[in-house]
Amino acid sequence: MDISPKDLKQVVVFQNATEADLDLILQNSIMRSIEEGGYFFFQGDTAEYLYVLTNGQVKLMQSNSNGQQVNLRTIYSWQMFGALGAVRAEATYPASAQALDNCTALAIKSGFLHSFVETRPYISFDLMNLMTSYIQEMQARYRELATERVEQRVANALIRLAGQTGIRSEKEPAIELSFSRQDVAEMTGTTLYTVSRLLSDWERKGIIETGRERIRLLKPHDLVRIAEGLEK
Repeated sequence: MDISPKDLKQVVVFQNATEADLDLILQNSIMRSIEEGGYFFFQGDTAEYLYVLTNGQVKLMQSNSNGQQVNLRTIYSWQMFGALGAVRAEATYPASAQALDNCTALAIKSGFLHSFVETRPYISFDLMNLMTSYIQEMQARYRELATERVEQRVANALIRLAGQTGIRSEKEPAIELSFSRQDVAEMTGTTLYTVSRLLSDWERKGIIETGRERIRLLKPHDLVRIAEGLEK
């Protein structure tokens, strides 16, 4: 896949970069392809590269000593991930990055970008904004875990996913999501059993429809009411 400087303008961190800057970034990058289920990196690995996803979806997840996984966020095309090494020398990845389908990404040496931003404050500022948005998202997720019932958290997760990657039906107000029940459980800090029970209940009520690696939102407004605690 050939990438142009114009393509990199889609990346939030590079939106204010000059064409010369972007050319230099491309000259110091390589393309990586990972098949579905494979990993770009693992939690605890040295953060040697940062990545810009050019195709597919990637799941960032953390595991504890018991092997329980939590999905921190899902990365989509032209989003940057694994950038901690560009901010702090000798950093390690705090999460693993797994391909949800066949993916390609631009791999940029962390050390190169660290040196690069030292003379380009506009890129440094945009990188800081990206990190700030991640912190705010984590704060919102923590608030949900601390204050909301599990059905609200699951409904909120489905609504967020619908806004990010949902495919709308042309004939009805339905939204298609390419995520499994296990994915939703990891996103919401609950168990597969609990998510399966909730989704089965909502399917009986005609709110959603489920399939293999697929969730179809038939009545999104009903999910919004559940997320807001207006329905039990």
